[in-house]
Amino acid sequence: MKDIHKILTQKIFPNSKRESIQQNIKTFSPSEKLLFFVLIFIFIGSVILILSNINKSFLTEVPTNGGSLKEGVVGSPRFINPLLANSDTDRDLTALVYSGLMKATPSGELIEDLAKSFTVSEDGFSYDFIIKDSASFHDGVDVTADDVIFTVQKAQDVSLKSPKRASWDGVTIEKIDDKHIRFILKQPYAPFLENTTLGILPKHIWIKAGTEQFSFSTFNNEPIGSGPYKIKKIKYNSGGTPEFYELESFSKYTLGEPFISDMRIVFYPSETALIEGYKDGEVGGINSISPNKLSEFEKAGVRIERSPLPRIFAVFFNQNQASVFANMEVRKALNIALDKDRIVQEILGGYGTNIDGPIPPGVLALPNQNSKEILNKEERKAKATAMLENNGWKLNEEDRVWEKKTKKSESQLRFSLSTSDTPELKAVAEIIAAEWRDLGVVIDLKIFESGDLNQNVIRPRKYDALLFGEIVSRELDLFAFWHSSQRNDPGLNIALYANITADRLLEDARAATDRNVMIEKYKEFEREVDTDVPAVFVYSPDFIYITPKNVKALELGAVTTPAERFLNIHEWYIETDKVWDFFTNN
Repeated sequence: MKDIHKILTQKIFPNSKRESIQQNIKTFSPSEKLLFFVLIFIFIGSVILILSNINKSFLTEVPTNGGSLKEGVVGSPRFINPLLANSDTDRDLTALVYSGLMKATPSGELIEDLAKSFTVSEDGFSYDFIIKDSASFHDGVDVTADDVIFTVQKAQDVSLKSPKRASWDGVTIEKIDDKHIRFILKQPYAPFLENTTLGILPKHIWIKAGTEQFSFSTFNNEPIGSGPYKIKKIKYNSGGTPEFYELESFSKYTLGEPFISDMRIVFYPSETALIEGYKDGEVGGINSISPNKLSEFEKAGVRIERSPLPRIFAVFFNQNQASVFANMEVRKALNIALDKDRIVQEILGGYGTNIDGPIPPGVLALPNQNSKEILNKEERKAKATAMLENNGWKLNEEDRVWEKKTKKSESQLRFSLSTSDTPELKAVAEIIAAEWRDLGVVIDLKIFESGDLNQNVIRPRKYDALLFGEIVSRELDLFAFWHSSQRNDPGLNIALYANITADRLLEDARAATDRNVMIEKYKEFEREVDTDVPAVFVYSPDFIYITPKNVKALELGAVTTPAERFLNIHEWYIETDKVWDFFTNN
């Protein structure tokens, strides 16, 4: 106690007062001395606490490397290859392993990835790219113009049958030097820049795989890319099917090494198994869960991220097959009578948006499409009924069907509605049929297996009305879906829509190099479609992502495919550190 007393009095009090204090302390009783030293310790502790809090006020939490993430997906990978990927599982791993000249961000912008810079000619015919000197594949080999040329030429190879071939058809590529390439287009095409997000293959390992062997190469399952993560380990079951892939962050990734050090992608045979795996703690992230399965997750308070998918589901009318749709009032009445919000709430569990046009909500920051008057069931039915009656239709009360008679013909409001046998579309089709039947429409509901629907119904255009979905890519090129030249297979104009003004607007929009011009053209196009009613637009679903609460900086933005949840994966983080503000500002 004497030693402590000596140290404290020497450190805290000036020399001139030290002896006086020491003399005074000697006069203290034992209990007074104890109280004195307790107060001294409280004083010192308070000073330390105050200084600590002051220090903390100047500290900022920043992400740091570390942590791991486990994702569960349905299905096993077959082609972890940007040219061949054809399933969500393939695309998930491809997005993590490969990188392109450009990269999309969650906000929808395109930024340089492997590319250091790019320029577009004034006429919009050519695009020049300079590759970063630091760009490297996972095996340490530099990324060069030869790799880009090799990848694009493989995409263009007809015999390879790559899903990316259409994006590169007619594009010529020139090598200026080892780090400089030029793409030359046959005609200006504003969305072309999106094509350059294509993952680049390392020529030095793929050159030995001819076209016939390309899809059988082991590099489709053990890929080497230049993306944010590289393959660390693959665990196979006794049957040779992969159970999971372990990946580790790539320190030389062009946009910076990802903060999350390790990832594991675990494969499940079904959605049920996937959900069980999540409940058992095998994985912390799952996606694309059926809306009707989400209520239990909501009750459990898990983190659910959602984002509108750029997909539109609609009932497309085929006037060539069912002449009743040639009547404008019929198309309008059917649109008015449908309670789209009921479908979103009952079938999608609220994870979707009802729509009134061909452009998904949130795309291109267009005005809210869901801005029309809100009517209740009785009001919708009354308005649709008036629409038909005012145009010569009469309800046959005995047969409960609308009829229209003219001097030349007699029509009844009856048709078939075709769709896929997927649970969601079947349920949606049943609601649509029920609501239109209540109006007095005779509907024959036809449900097809997905492959049969595509090959024997959609391609030959053998349907009256078709409930189907369209995936609108980020570059928003609606030409294939709505231009009159695309009415026949392999075109995707399944409404068989033909409008000269709409055609011109679609052509102008895809050729526009000014984004504002493109947006204005699409606004005009939507107005044309709204006037013509070639389809009843129903809803756009949400992308649903259940992910751990400790993952920060995750941004979904506009997700075209589930793999695009990884658009800013290199910025996600789990572990953090604290540094002075001074260091974060320099």
